[in-house]
Amino acid sequence: MKSAIWNERSIHLEKMSRERYQEIYEAGLKGELQCTVCGEPIKLYLGLRKEPHFYHSHTSITHEMPIDELETVPTTGSSEEAYIERNGFRIPKSRSIAVDSSAQTDKQLKWKNPKLLSKLPIFIKENSVPISTLGGFFQKMKEKNIFLDSAQQQAVVSIDGPLLVLAGAGSGKTRVLTTRVAYMVQEREIDPRSIMLITFTAKAANEMKERLQMYEDHNTRGFSNLVAGTFHSIFYKILAHHHHSRWNGDNLIKWDWQKEQFLKSAGRKIGLDEKDFPFDQAIGQIGFWKNNMLTPKMITPANKLEEQIASLYNDYEDWKKEKQLFDFDDMLIGCYELLLETPSLLSRYQERFRYFLIDEFQDINKVQYETIKLLAPEGNICAVGDDDQSIYAFRGSNPDFILNYHLDFPDTKVVTLSQNYRSAHSIVSAANQVIQKNKSRKQKKMVAQYDNQTSPVLFFPFDEEEEATMIVQDMKEQIEMGKQPTDFAILYRTHSAARAIFERLSQSGLPFTLDQDYESFYKRRIVKGILGFLRLSEDQNDVQAFSDILPSLFLKQSSLQDAKALSILEDCSLVKTLSKLSNLQPFQLKKIKRIVPLFSILKTVTPLVALEMIEKDMGFDDYIKKRGNEGNALEKGSDDIRDLKVVAKKFNSISAFLEHVDDMIAKTDEMKKLSKKYNNAVHLSTIHRSKGLEYKNVYILSAVDGSLPHDFSLEAFRNGEHLALEEERRLLYVAMTRAQEALLVSIPENRRGKKAYMSRFIKDIL
Repeated sequence: MKSAIWNERSIHLEKMSRERYQEIYEAGLKGELQCTVCGEPIKLYLGLRKEPHFYHSHTSITHEMPIDELETVPTTGSSEEAYIERNGFRIPKSRSIAVDSSAQTDKQLKWKNPKLLSKLPIFIKENSVPISTLGGFFQKMKEKNIFLDSAQQQAVVSIDGPLLVLAGAGSGKTRVLTTRVAYMVQEREIDPRSIMLITFTAKAANEMKERLQMYEDHNTRGFSNLVAGTFHSIFYKILAHHHHSRWNGDNLIKWDWQKEQFLKSAGRKIGLDEKDFPFDQAIGQIGFWKNNMLTPKMITPANKLEEQIASLYNDYEDWKKEKQLFDFDDMLIGCYELLLETPSLLSRYQERFRYFLIDEFQDINKVQYETIKLLAPEGNICAVGDDDQSIYAFRGSNPDFILNYHLDFPDTKVVTLSQNYRSAHSIVSAANQVIQKNKSRKQKKMVAQYDNQTSPVLFFPFDEEEEATMIVQDMKEQIEMGKQPTDFAILYRTHSAARAIFERLSQSGLPFTLDQDYESFYKRRIVKGILGFLRLSEDQNDVQAFSDILPSLFLKQSSLQDAKALSILEDCSLVKTLSKLSNLQPFQLKKIKRIVPLFSILKTVTPLVALEMIEKDMGFDDYIKKRGNEGNALEKGSDDIRDLKVVAKKFNSISAFLEHVDDMIAKTDEMKKLSKKYNNAVHLSTIHRSKGLEYKNVYILSAVDGSLPHDFSLEAFRNGEHLALEEERRLLYVAMTRAQEALLVSIPENRRGKKAYMSRFIKDIL
């Protein structure tokens, strides 16, 4: 059904702009659409499995589309076999499903059917033959239901000398590490006290300790004396053991807000506005320098911002030294310096620890790498990692530590784990095709162990709003057919990209979880600033809103107290006090006198028009040009405003828009608390946070240039640097390989109010 009655007028989907589909969809949710035949309430279907159409709300739509059946679906005005249904998706038979057709009808321009990534290698089951000469130990493992393929067995038994295990996605590296420890202790009778097992998270360390219990029995040696933990925990124990007073846990700076508190204080001395300066970026940059063993005196700032951060870095280090405080980065540097400056102590640790096993080696940074080199002069290091999953350059990680491993350890043996036990063949094959385009990598190709005959899907929403609607609708349909919320994950490049999907899920009733560092889009610095103008148009005495707009007027926060005093003395609103503030420069006074009357006009226009007025007529764009970076180099204030405009288009009044904003802020805080309690929920996560995890069904948001790859990497690429672009490709590879059974990639036609273009990484494999 393509027609409906809306606002007492007949509408037809074929004659309406695609841009309005989301608006019509939401009208259906409010009961504002009626059937043209019977007058009963109807809704608009916006999902992945069928074209948009109206349906009666009391009729189930999900059971019309069996996921596993293959059938021909006739369409009006075309041949009966124009479409074929595969994996529950209606695919045009007459066109290639792997590339765009140049000859599209007007209908197809309005709605693009999902495409299957079906031009992939044929699945051939590869059987890995175990090493027969090592039957004794591995036979015992089989009896414990622990099975290893031949490459995994090689990694387990290659004990002496440097070993690099290239462990591709889903290749069972945790099983290899734990079995290797068991083999060393039980078969080779190596003292567990001489083994150091290093992971990158406490969760991974605990998981390995738990798994090791599976290997214990009454006739074998235990693992209780094994040293296992993260770099930070192990290095800190060394420091605390030898200099407890200096490295007392009471002196640890645990939280970023503690760092930010001092940096703001130090920033005031050099004239930094605490509401305007990106202190979170400063914290990240200081950590990056420290992990790369760069002291404040070694920094050569590349720009004004780095010069300011370097100044804060110097003050931060002086402050910690004076107060005898330390942070987590100091644990790494402190241990390295302790061992380097105390040869006798270093010698004792070298004698104690003879074997090192390092998990997630692609995430190692310079200070960690250099410390391990000190501790392991014999080179008995088993480094397990995947350069294709190196995605933490901003923390100081670098795939070069894997790529150049043989230069520091010339006798390195390399074992490649190429069997993927996680994902279906089509997902593994598509991910292989993506990552093979990178030049700086170890050549390898993952091989799936099963094929579920389900191809990865590309789908083409109009924009972020429709993208979120389609995904939530698709999950609802599949949950109605028996799947669980926990079977689904939605992955995105940055937290700001999750705004629409968060809002749609909040309205859907589906349980979902968030990363704990997720903050509401509406709390972002630039967003809060421009929303402050809207709030003041509703209430010209809103103190918080007044404080939020001061940076954009290039006024210091001290102006707030002056304004409060003036509002009492002059008996006027806070907004009116702006033109009465003292110490204003002539250009500031002229600008403020021009914009003060506009506050009253804002509430009379739509939110979208109001945002345009704030930006152009009230000078917010001047502020963006000068101070527009939001928090870190990845996010720009102008992008935030474009995102905000996408939301604003949905509302006709400022009050309704602000009510929605406040509701979403409250729901974010509520969901972060509930996230810890949900065991069966859809998972929302950045790609970075998802590494190491796996889900049956994965949706990847906004696979378009500017998002994935991100704008910053494209800019670097245009300047002749290719490494940033390669890291972005690794990010997509990591996202794809989280999926076990189904992978769905969204390619919106518009993003942030502008035409979007399919990610070059996806184009490369079509």
